[in-house]
Amino acid sequence: MSIDVTDATFQTEVLDRSGTNPVIVDLWAPWCGPCRTIGPILERATDATDGDVVLVKVNVDENPGISKAFQVQSIPAVYALRNGEVVDGFVGAYPEHVIEQFVQSLLPTAEQNELAALIAAGDEPSLRAALEIEPGNEDAIIALGELLVEAGNGEEALALLARIPESERTRKVAAAARLGEKPADDHDATLVALLDRVKTDDEARQQYVDILELMGAEDPRTASYRKQLTARLY
Repeated sequence: MSIDVTDATFQTEVLDRSGTNPVIVDLWAPWCGPCRTIGPILERATDATDGDVVLVKVNVDENPGISKAFQVQSIPAVYALRNGEVVDGFVGAYPEHVIEQFVQSLLPTAEQNELAALIAAGDEPSLRAALEIEPGNEDAIIALGELLVEAGNGEEALALLARIPESERTRKVAAAARLGEKPADDHDATLVALLDRVKTDDEARQQYVDILELMGAEDPRTASYRKQLTARLY
């Protein structure tokens, strides 16, 4: 079974869906003989995955936006996407066993399934076991870091976070780890007191920034306090 996708539905049916399952995009046209040959093969191969791999079809004559995005020069052209990015593909007609191998290669391995199950479990032993399998797994590190912060083990959480590149997710956990525990909801008194020290006191400046990180951009006060910090520093 395949899904017909248009320029209007590409975001939802392909890019968004590929965050959950691998999506194969079959770029074809009614006048293309080889397209009609590999289309049924792709359908059989993806049907055999019981929904783990999704097949979508795009008529290139009717959807110039998608054709341009994939820079289509000839068809059939087949691309596999995961998390919104192309991870594999081929152009032209191939034998059935080659196409079946292409589809099967998109399925998670037993190790990947085990890793996903451990992260989904979310408890400390499971997350530590996940990191034995993949020491740099961002989801496992973030989740374990949050548990360690809650347990008062901020130093171990910071050591874990050092394994992966800094991001919005890591900054929030790191801020909580350095602060030890989340300050009271009314941060104003603390921030005002720290403001006079941020220019000359590295520890005060880090604490100020960490509190803002925990408050988050959704807090209406955050932008104002960031401006005040910039004014004091520069």
